[in-house]
Amino acid sequence: MKAEMPDNNGRIRGVTGVILAGGQSSRMGSNKALLPFQGGRFIEAIYRRFSELFPEVLLVTNNPEQYAFLPCRKVADLYAGMGALAGLHSGLRHAATPHIFVAACDMPWLNSALIRRLAGLRDTADVVIPHGENGLEPLHAVYCKQCLGPMEKSLAADRRRIVSFFPRVRVRQLQQEQVAAIDPDFDSFRNVNTPADYYRLRAEYSVPVSEVFENGQVQELQRYR
Repeated sequence: MKAEMPDNNGRIRGVTGVILAGGQSSRMGSNKALLPFQGGRFIEAIYRRFSELFPEVLLVTNNPEQYAFLPCRKVADLYAGMGALAGLHSGLRHAATPHIFVAACDMPWLNSALIRRLAGLRDTADVVIPHGENGLEPLHAVYCKQCLGPMEKSLAADRRRIVSFFPRVRVRQLQQEQVAAIDPDFDSFRNVNTPADYYRLRAEYSVPVSEVFENGQVQELQRYR
């Protein structure tokens, strides 16, 4: 593996950070990306980490007005209603760089060292993906522009699983033991789907919930106490 050459600000050259914010948050009961976290909104913590790592950050959302506070470009799905693969495709299509690193908006334990390790392997395959405790982690992976055609074939055939296009591209896995050497507890792949997940996270970080956010986010969660 060749040494990673950061830009003058220490960011990873040639890689765009893509945040997917297109989920329905059905189990949370409200938009989890906008929940209070670390003195701001949940998604802001992920944006800050990405802005430290990448020269460009994109947010994939079909509701850009909800994220006007984020100082990055917002792009919509090009294949409406087709799930995470459509979001990934849009981020890759709109990125100004040859590669993207993608993560969902509900993954607060991102590990910079693991992300840099994955990005450092980007020239060895079309997809660089880690293997976690529960299998491959396609929403914590690196993709190159050569994936666009195979992605579009899957979407056109109504195959919505991200891995559906993998047989048509070169995939390199970062094996479980390699991931564990950087992130022993596999925290990078933990996400927040339910109110119980959110309150565990709040306890871990001592997050205040006294602030009131748009659309009554905090009030909606009180019933889960």
